[in-house]
Amino acid sequence: MAWTWRYLDADGADKAEEGLPAESFTSRGDAESWLGENWQELAEGGVVRVVLSEDGDEAYTMSLEPTG
Repeated sequence: MAWTWRYLDADGADKAEEGLPAESFTSRGDAESWLGENWQELAEGGVVRVVLSEDGDEAYTMSLEPTG
């Protein structure tokens, strides 16, 4: 199993071609821990939503935008 993040901008466009990390993880927990450590850098790079996938199947989408 491979867990990966996809990065989306405000228009929903994939930001994969913009030099953002293309990490692959062996567990969901590892992927989520990595995001917890790196979300701010991604947000500063224009990422507003991330999509976690397992072997190409979407697990969930999460916003990186502040709430409130």
